[in-house]
Amino acid sequence: MIIPKLHYISQGNAPKEHLENIQKACTSGAELVQLRIKNTSEKKVLKLAKEAREITAHFQTRLIINDFYKVAKEVKADGVHLGQTDTCPLIARKYLYTWQMIGGTANNLQECETLLKKEVDYISLAPFRATTTKDTLNPAIGLSGYNAIVDVLKTKTPIIGCGGITLEDVKEILDTGVSGIAVAEKITRNFNNIRSFNLLLNASLTQEQRHTFK
Repeated sequence: MIIPKLHYISQGNAPKEHLENIQKACTSGAELVQLRIKNTSEKKVLKLAKEAREITAHFQTRLIINDFYKVAKEVKADGVHLGQTDTCPLIARKYLYTWQMIGGTANNLQECETLLKKEVDYISLAPFRATTTKDTLNPAIGLSGYNAIVDVLKTKTPIIGCGGITLEDVKEILDTGVSGIAVAEKITRNFNNIRSFNLLLNASLTQEQRHTFK
């Protein structure tokens, strides 16, 4: 399973805005979008997810549903992303289709190791730096934290950096061995940034192949 290097995490002050932003992200070349809407009933999320699935299917963009794994199955999304207080990945795995991916959030080495035991398809290592996107935030990990964790883990499971990442951070983050990044704010403010992020992320591909054949 190949996990895209850039994940757009949806933002919006209202459900309709989330959908508009997902549409803009798809139009701007996003390969994967995550529908992340909090403090909403499962019924409302299901309605939104159906619309998001229509948009993403049109653009052949992958859709991940945050938290609501039953919704992810019902709309045949490409997968689900589970935060630290959400359902255990092993429970979700039994429920989902075999082809659906599961991502999990971790803040330190121990949490990464736990997620690997639960056989997630990718780990979102967050937050890289403090952001305003979430109400409760774990301590920022930073480049030194990414370096230390990736070094010890030595896993083939993709690690996705997340939390306040800007275009200027991309090269240094990739140098730590992290596979890709998840971005909310910087893309929501300017969807042209998707192209810029993709260019920086793909510039690392030739470098990555060199490492692979060592």
